[in-house]
Amino acid sequence: MNKETLLKQGAIWAFIVVELIFFSVAGSYLSVSDSAFMDFDNMLLLLKQSAPIGIIALGMTIIMINGNIDLSVGATYALSAIILLDSMTWPFMQGLGDWAIPLAWVFALLTGTILGAINGLIVWKTGVDAFIVTLGSMLGYRGLVFMYNGEQPTSHLNWTLVDFAEAQFLGLHTATWFLLGAALILWLVMTKTVHGRNAYAIGNNREAAVNAGIRVGPHFLWNFMLIGFLASLSAVVFYSESGSVNPNDGMLYELWAITAVVLGGTKLTGGYGSIISTLGGVIAIQLLRKGLGHIGADTETVNLVIGLILIAVLFLDRQLNRKGKEELKT
Repeated sequence: MNKETLLKQGAIWAFIVVELIFFSVAGSYLSVSDSAFMDFDNMLLLLKQSAPIGIIALGMTIIMINGNIDLSVGATYALSAIILLDSMTWPFMQGLGDWAIPLAWVFALLTGTILGAINGLIVWKTGVDAFIVTLGSMLGYRGLVFMYNGEQPTSHLNWTLVDFAEAQFLGLHTATWFLLGAALILWLVMTKTVHGRNAYAIGNNREAAVNAGIRVGPHFLWNFMLIGFLASLSAVVFYSESGSVNPNDGMLYELWAITAVVLGGTKLTGGYGSIISTLGGVIAIQLLRKGLGHIGADTETVNLVIGLILIAVLFLDRQLNRKGKEELKT
């Protein structure tokens, strides 16, 4: 790992340290809360709360390294959650008792994987830009969400499922283990496998990747299936505990995920990105949301601050890329 890459990947973690210090000091100075911001239980809860967006953001990282994007993950998340909860009320499922739980998980995960495969096939076979394809599927999949149960919430509370979702192991919640486990597996995929190397190659130069014999279309298909699966996994993790999903759930999740990925240093144009840095981006955003709330900021202020930071990061990335290109010309 060269010095420039190390600097890029370390920047997000340095930003997290600055956030922790700032909000701890600001919270103490303003005396807006009785609890310390860096309280251990608060940090464990923060990791748990990072899981739904975090799991999706990990998949978005691979998609964006490819030079693509997926705007349909929020709708996929909601539809998978509905399938998860509603399937457990089906007559044949009710007869299975708690054995219906793993089967409901399978139904939900298959839902996301199939929706992702549809996106991947369209991008592969038509050559239409992924932004346009997934913008259309975002609307279409959200339409399926409303068609499934109208505007009514879908609810089913299974206490065995709730106990599993709320369990802690070594002090970490179930959701946190899913987030960390997904991050580890995807880090291994991106750094130790041919698929990972091909993702970077395609994002850097798609034409050169084709000339090198990489099957770009099937590669895209697998990655869209992966992010669909992860959107479903995120829904399974969250709604196992929640037990109720509204048709509008998951809206703007694609934007939060993209923000976390970009904040972690992944290029929108593709060819560069890091799973570990995305994990840092997810934590940084959750820290911002929690920290600004800790010092008394309202939701509008939180969104404004995160939006401005995202613009600043994109501007800085553009300037660094421009300098890099100028150095190559000299």
